[in-house]
Amino acid sequence: MTCNRMVIGFLVLAMAGLGGCSSEPAKDAKKAAGAPHKIRGKAVVMNESTAADSTLNAGGSNTFLQDGFKRYRLFLKEQVPVEAGKEYVAEGVYAQKMIEEIGDPDQGKNGYPLEASCKKVVKTAWPMLAFDTVDSQAGVVRSVVKRYPARPLFLVTKLEPAEAKEGDKKDDDSDLPEVAVPADKQKAMMLEGPVVQPAPIWEPKGGKEKCKVIIGKDGKVAELATGIQLCEAVPWGEFKFKPREGKPVRVKTEVEITFEPRK
Repeated sequence: MTCNRMVIGFLVLAMAGLGGCSSEPAKDAKKAAGAPHKIRGKAVVMNESTAADSTLNAGGSNTFLQDGFKRYRLFLKEQVPVEAGKEYVAEGVYAQKMIEEIGDPDQGKNGYPLEASCKKVVKTAWPMLAFDTVDSQAGVVRSVVKRYPARPLFLVTKLEPAEAKEGDKKDDDSDLPEVAVPADKQKAMMLEGPVVQPAPIWEPKGGKEKCKVIIGKDGKVAELATGIQLCEAVPWGEFKFKPREGKPVRVKTEVEITFEPRK
């Protein structure tokens, strides 16, 4: 009888131990999955011919969502028709954001992004994929993110037309005349702006870049007029310049940004 009680007690303790061990991974998995990222923007449709481009929309046209200075490239598991110029809301996984949250112990020294991080992104967005499909899709993620690190790749789980909301229509000053202003002169007009940035993980050495921008009549950066990757990584919405007096114009100039090396 005493022996039976000891055996039962041991089994209870063992099951409790197993339960404790199994609960932690479940919590970690739930935390890793988290809430889906969400973006809203105007659809831009482009016909591109490379194999990787074709894969991004299951053989269909390349689709982007334009939100301010960010143009998100959509990775769609199944081909989805999208109307250019129309507003959409996409849910899914923002590849670069998740990759940076995972972290890289080598700080980008062995290439960006790591293969393991890309597989994690794919599995999080589309958990039911077969192993070989995960490998191939992760390869696409890695090649796209590596080539255009500052142009966000978004793995879509849901895509719907956006509902119109008050304030969607913004004042457009694109028809105003443009004037060129030297960088040094325009610098004196800067009221605020983070001209010193930490180097991104995909360019750990950092450096300086002169970024061409167009400033609107309200003193805010209206357009980024360059294809330099580091310039595309700058949060231009945080910059503010003193508006020019007199007739409203758009100012074409350069802003020098310093990217501090990663340690």
